[in-house]
Amino acid sequence: MDYANDPELNGKYLGTITKDFAAVSDTLQEASSQIRKRDISKYPVFIFARQEVPLGSLLVNADEAGLEWHVFASYLELLVQQGIVGAEGIEAFQQTYKDADEFCCLFVVDEEFTNFVFIPYPED
Repeated sequence: MDYANDPELNGKYLGTITKDFAAVSDTLQEASSQIRKRDISKYPVFIFARQEVPLGSLLVNADEAGLEWHVFASYLELLVQQGIVGAEGIEAFQQTYKDADEFCCLFVVDEEFTNFVFIPYPED
């Protein structure tokens, strides 16, 4: 799996993901900080899915927040345990992972598109 931003991320996804990301970016940035501060993982990952998925812990319920995407908090090691990232892909993932203070690592899960995407946090 290619862990860099996917050029095929078309406008349909980019628009709705960006809109929902903007609404929850502060929450994700704080969760990322806590995951790293508590030494849970150096690689927080937030799953964006239109339906509930058995990955990570539900952080933002789309229905309750008026969003299109549910957001689940996870991290690299858990995604390896769940078989999302294969053991042979760990090093590539770590090398591709961007500065977690500046970028949010999203794992977008939908019928037509499933991939990792890095989105910069909005500047204050």
